[in-house]
Amino acid sequence: MEAGRWTLQGNWLERNGSLLSVRGKTIVAWGRENWFTMVTKLVFPDDEREDISFQYRGRLDAGERQYTFVLQHSVLGRVEGEGWITPESIVQRYWVLSDRQRRSGFETRHQLDDNTYYLSSSIMAGHYLTSTMEATLERQPG
Repeated sequence: MEAGRWTLQGNWLERNGSLLSVRGKTIVAWGRENWFTMVTKLVFPDDEREDISFQYRGRLDAGERQYTFVLQHSVLGRVEGEGWITPESIVQRYWVLSDRQRRSGFETRHQLDDNTYYLSSSIMAGHYLTSTMEATLERQPG
């Protein structure tokens, strides 16, 4: 994803729960030697649930299509993961460190154009889905 400010709008569904509207903001920044940071905050405007925040840090070597990252997640805690870059998508898998529930997650950002992605993600505990989100990410001008 290109550096910049992105907005997120979509839906969140939890196991045995109702469908919730979700909105958010993401800031993507690229630094020296191809290090990236991505900070996201999700809010649930129609529900009293707590906001969720993510802070990614990773490195993509020039010419490579695979990378690793670390993530600090406000609900899951410390997380590690890997990503693959395909011609039209970014696919990431992550797992929670030292977690008895064996929680992990998976997300795909499918590029619709330079400024728009469709995001589909899920969090699992063991072999079961616990939540899923689908949303559109749009880069803001400027």
